[in-house]
Amino acid sequence: MATVGRGAQAPARWQLIACGLALFGSCLLAASAGAFVSNLPPLFSAALTLDPAARLPAPTRYSYRGIHTTVMPGIEAPLRTRLEARVPATLGDVLTFYRSELRKLGWQERQEDAVVTADHARLAFVSPIGPAALQLDRDGGSTSVHLVQKNSDVATRANVLPEPGKAKLVFSNIGENEAVLTINERTIPRLAGANAVALDLMPGKYSYELSARGRPTTTNTLAVAAGDTWELAVGRDGAVWPPLQLY
Repeated sequence: MATVGRGAQAPARWQLIACGLALFGSCLLAASAGAFVSNLPPLFSAALTLDPAARLPAPTRYSYRGIHTTVMPGIEAPLRTRLEARVPATLGDVLTFYRSELRKLGWQERQEDAVVTADHARLAFVSPIGPAALQLDRDGGSTSVHLVQKNSDVATRANVLPEPGKAKLVFSNIGENEAVLTINERTIPRLAGANAVALDLMPGKYSYELSARGRPTTTNTLAVAAGDTWELAVGRDGAVWPPLQLY
């Protein structure tokens, strides 16, 4: 399993906007006394427009945007795709944008799960390829966006689809020595090079210990929700990797 991320991108049109401001200012200076009426459109409209190049729906106006995908060996389509962005607009405008654009793509909002306040929104969807979720948070004068879409077909092919109402945990060891995971009152050893093992968990928070021979034991907690799949892994050098959400 691997997660691929693309770094921050900054809009290239700020230079054009600066030129527009300079031109607008010179027009004001040249105007004679009395009312000045501009025929120019507002520099920033409250309405947000869709960026056709975005992998997941995103507005053209943003101060940061990154896309991250989780992929499985031998399967081209991503198992999970995540968009993170910061948009210089009110939460209400960003929420209106996403409800409109996602509806056009055939995403069905689960309205009974919607949580919307003045500075936070969380929506759940059923998309054409699997479950999805949108989280918005007011961040000063901007709105942060966290949009996730899962691919149920890929999860089924990779055998990581959770049972209904449960979460799945995948434990893998690609190191050269045996590794041992202790979680939910179970101790699970995995020999070097052995296939990954999966276990079902009820939603909740779990303490766990993970160690490989010759390495100190890592103790941590993992919170899982129904429908999620997480991976705990030991790397080739025996180091314990941070938890990775696969699905």
